Amino acid sequence: MDTTQLLKGVLDLAVLAVVEEEDGYGYDVVRRLRASGIDEVGDASVYGTLRRLYAAGALTSYVVPSDEGPHRKYYGINAQGRTLLARQRKDWASFADAMNRLLEDVA
Repeated sequence: MDTTQLLKGVLDLAVLAVVEEEDGYGYDVVRRLRASGIDEVGDASVYGTLRRLYAAGALTSYVVPSDEGPHRKYYGINAQGRTLLARQRKDWASFADAMNRLLEDVA
């Protein structure tokens, strides 16, 4: 199954969940998503999602100097982001339950 379309629908949820664990910069978030098993996630998709969630007020950001290259922009979740994450977790659980029931009924 091509999971890229599924990923588009849940990337906000996945990014918020990763940043809830620990603040991170763009590539760090990509790496952590891939380490969790979301292998198909693209760098540009994650960077765009981080920027969009920040613009929507769900994330904070700050810059950390780096000795190994350009400064890194870190993102962290704020109260609005936690509320959004809680709502999206409930939505995901309801959707996953419905899909599981549907697939079990068919099998």
